Amino acid sequence: MTDDDRRLATTSGVLAVANLQAQIDGLAAQLAGARSSRAPAVAEQVLLVDLLILRGEVLGLIADDERAAELALVLVRDAPDDGAAWLARARTRATFHRFAEALADLDGAGRRGAGHAALDAEWAAILQAVGCYAEARVLRRDAAERRPDFTTLGALAVLEAERGEVAEAERLFTEARRRYWGVSPFPVASLDFRRGLMWLGQRDLPAARAWFDVAVQRLPAYAPALGHRAEVDAALGARDAAINRLRPLAAFSDDPEYAASLASVLSDAGQPVEAEQWRISAAARYDELVVRHPEAFVDHAAEFWLTVGGDSTKGAGSWNHISRATRAPAILHRVISSG
Repeated sequence: MTDDDRRLATTSGVLAVANLQAQIDGLAAQLAGARSSRAPAVAEQVLLVDLLILRGEVLGLIADDERAAELALVLVRDAPDDGAAWLARARTRATFHRFAEALADLDGAGRRGAGHAALDAEWAAILQAVGCYAEARVLRRDAAERRPDFTTLGALAVLEAERGEVAEAERLFTEARRRYWGVSPFPVASLDFRRGLMWLGQRDLPAARAWFDVAVQRLPAYAPALGHRAEVDAALGARDAAINRLRPLAAFSDDPEYAASLASVLSDAGQPVEAEQWRISAAARYDELVVRHPEAFVDHAAEFWLTVGGDSTKGAGSWNHISRATRAPAILHRVISSG
């Protein structure tokens, strides 16, 4: 990593998160007031959906994603002829891995005038998620060739990273950063985090640590980067550092992944009493989420029960559930590949 990779001026991450929360609160209050006198504008409602998804991603708040999904359902009901409403609902459904329904919404958005660039971006994201990398790459490369900016090059970089094309991904990550002209820390932190994930997948722990650190320095509350930074700490034997990163995450986030990770590290560190407290917390939360959002959480729950959860029977049952919960994406993969 060079100094140029680090040097990119954006708004303070602390201030940006505070502004994001204020924007969500203000917009929610504005829309609530508008409903008593007029139908709220679709653009305002879509913005609130997208801001909730962003906050959910940054802070590790599944409740924000659920709230966004509820708002999107109402939005399509109230504005059935607006393509932007259907796009918003597609994004929320994809967030919870309901890919077949998300694709149906994209088709609906297209019939109602949504732009090709926006549709292609959402299509590519779903194709990536179900492992149709070749098809996603066609869309990502076309977008980058038509408009080579931070967004399109960054998306292509992430795709190449997932495909294991590290050299090409590195080139694209660097080029995308050079083309960032905004001041918000969120897009850059997200890109740096995905770069760290690439190196983590390659088992290059120092490189992964460096990019997770860059992401956290830019956005100190960034839960996924903090969680994976703790994973690197634990892998390198720095258990106390990992515990110190995970405790506030597990206490604040409603994503059980952090409580489960903390329980695992505490157990390895010889602290069984506290480990059991977090294990119980994670178990209860996974049970809730598997019922509400099986497509998105059954695989995580299965991994939990087979490891720190300590219930191989329940874990095996969850794995059996995975075959049912992932049937739609599997079918989707075959349909896309053949069509």
